[in-house]
Amino acid sequence: MRGLSWITGTVVICASGVASGATLFDQDVTNNVIFGTGNANGSWTVGRDNGVEIGLRAKLRFDDTNAPQNDFNSNGDGTYTFEPKQPPGGGFGFASNQASTAIWNFEWSINVNYDGSNPSGTVLSDYSYVFLIDGDPTGIDTTDTFDPINQPDGDHAFGDNTTGPGLGNKPSNPSEYINRINNFSMAQNSWNYEFFDDPADAGGNPLAQLSGFDANVPGEFTITLQAFDGATLLTESSIVVQSIPEPAVTLLAGIGLLGLAKWRGVRDEAAAF
Repeated sequence: MRGLSWITGTVVICASGVASGATLFDQDVTNNVIFGTGNANGSWTVGRDNGVEIGLRAKLRFDDTNAPQNDFNSNGDGTYTFEPKQPPGGGFGFASNQASTAIWNFEWSINVNYDGSNPSGTVLSDYSYVFLIDGDPTGIDTTDTFDPINQPDGDHAFGDNTTGPGLGNKPSNPSEYINRINNFSMAQNSWNYEFFDDPADAGGNPLAQLSGFDANVPGEFTITLQAFDGATLLTESSIVVQSIPEPAVTLLAGIGLLGLAKWRGVRDEAAAF
């Protein structure tokens, strides 16, 4: 989805309550990962409360051959670590070799009846949502927000607790999209910061400020997704993507250990570094 041009406004919600569920790390989302093909479950940072489950995680979108991998680089505490660089293979075809294309994606999952505790027939459009995406490597800047569900169009994968891996229902036009949010209880998607870097959206995309994002610049990026019933916060999840170069000291230490292992003639151990 280039530029997320369907985002049309800034969402401001003041929560009158706070969800009580604890954040859980390195979880599976209920019941499967339903977008795309070959996407493994696991490594999600999850909030579950009031029958609603929200999951977030980061993933290696572009390896050295420009292919996606099920590498999540989770640190087990809601942080995910990747190198600050552009995809070596060029990244997306529609935005080849762009500095705003990170090698990582962030992925999200919303399930409004994950445990069956909400009334039968509860659907995504019964609630509202707030996505806060930080584009500042030196701090947290989430002043612009949006609802990823209650929009006129989108390319999410839709389903429910019976939907199999990769079998999410993806709408092909705005009419189908509205039908999906009014009939399904789960939505998922995988996004890159490149999708928020379109100067042409400056008049309508509240996240056009991310046009200054540079994937080569080290930093930390906080991503939060919340679900609301009216003004009441139902549950939320938040992750931090750490874009950090591999420390030179670690490289030197690795080289030293490798040399020592070779000097001792332990070839198998040396190959493991």
